[in-house]
Amino acid sequence: MGKPTGFKEYDRELPKRRPVEVRTGDYREIYEPFPKEKLTAQAARCMDCGVPTCISGCPLGNLIPEWNDAVYRGLWKEAIERLGATNNFPEFTGRLCPAPCEEACVLAINEPAVTIEQIEKEIIEYAFTQGWIQPRPPAGRSGRRVAVVGSGPSGLACAQQLNRAGHRVTVFERSNRIGGLLRYGIPDFKMEKHVIERRLDILQQEGIQFRVNAHVGVNLDPKTLKAFDAVVLCLGATVPRDLPLPGRELAGIHFAMDFLAQQNRINAGDDLAALGIERISAEGKDVIVIGGGDTGSDCVGTCLRQNTRSVTNFEAAAQPTPDRPAHQPWPYYPMRLRTSSSHEEGGERHWSVLTKEFSGHGRVEALTTVEVRMHAQPGGPPRIEEIAGSERVWKADLVLIAIGYSGPEVKALADGLDLKTTAGGALATSSGYMTDTPGIFTAGDAHRGQSLIVWAISEGREAAREVDIYLMGKSDLPAKGCCDLPLIR
Repeated sequence: MGKPTGFKEYDRELPKRRPVEVRTGDYREIYEPFPKEKLTAQAARCMDCGVPTCISGCPLGNLIPEWNDAVYRGLWKEAIERLGATNNFPEFTGRLCPAPCEEACVLAINEPAVTIEQIEKEIIEYAFTQGWIQPRPPAGRSGRRVAVVGSGPSGLACAQQLNRAGHRVTVFERSNRIGGLLRYGIPDFKMEKHVIERRLDILQQEGIQFRVNAHVGVNLDPKTLKAFDAVVLCLGATVPRDLPLPGRELAGIHFAMDFLAQQNRINAGDDLAALGIERISAEGKDVIVIGGGDTGSDCVGTCLRQNTRSVTNFEAAAQPTPDRPAHQPWPYYPMRLRTSSSHEEGGERHWSVLTKEFSGHGRVEALTTVEVRMHAQPGGPPRIEEIAGSERVWKADLVLIAIGYSGPEVKALADGLDLKTTAGGALATSSGYMTDTPGIFTAGDAHRGQSLIVWAISEGREAAREVDIYLMGKSDLPAKGCCDLPLIR
């Protein structure tokens, strides 16, 4: 522990966000630089607990107290060594992870948690500026070839680990750019895409090959994958949940991901018309966003940057309490009220609102809602009670549906490779990460269903070890909860 009394001397502090009126005029990341002396004070708040529950709260098992202590002492090279031992891409998680580690922080029992995620981001960014993050090609090659389908966080982590083991890895991506949901599912104001490009340059120098516009099961025969010694399917959960309500066929009602991906493409310089994509724009419109999660929040922030006339966000569940609910005690990740940067920027939020129908003449013009109460039921979804007399009609020129994802798009792959699927829509596995077909593995959303970026990276790492064992009979890649040191030459 760097400073035994640090948690008593310093309050939790995060970087300031750029002023709302400034940041909504562009798509750059929203945070201002964080002075190093303030970061050192934040690292000093880490208590180096006897039982560091932050580590168990992190699916990657990050060595959080160790790199916090190193930052406090100014040992930045040691800090990045400890951070990189368990996490392939801290520049992604340091921006995008909901930080279950912070909810599990011992200090969070009765005080604001240590700013673990911010310290993580600052470590990796400092390491890049110092030139410490360099390509690490393997010393030798195994002679085995592995195909990784999907270039999101799970696929990239899996590919890097397999490449470190000496295998020749080819990553197949259906889109025109590498990154999966990191590329087209995350708005640039949460993560600018040069962050991905920087890492991809390193992965390519390490020897990983990438193929874009390669949609396995659509424009690429799944049987092509049989030429590889092993295959890992790392598909993101991109099948959106729909609202099959009266009026759903009206124009102007879209899935959130279609809307978000378009803006990312525009920011990257794509010509939507040339790609045959019809533009979805919120400019000058009254927009309703259905769904109160991260995707709904991202839609709100994007609408505001497109100069919407108004944007309203609905959530069917009741408004959470800002405090930890009694039935979700520490160190579990609680469902509490969280206000995103996008909600801070504008728009309205409404809870306990259920959409009943859409209306309009060929194009959506309004939608009707009713207020509801949710009644918990043991072992099943809550019972929804509609409140009589609470119906309301809302003006809407554009409706974005952001109520989650049912799973990955696996049908073409499953049919082409004769794979089974689970009731939840993921790919079924017989043991570990391998499917019933020997040599074909799965990881990330394709394995566990819609989940967090930190789980995707964790599963990619674990699946890589299983593949390595399948190919070589053993593996030097780290097992779950173990480290890979040293990483800095």
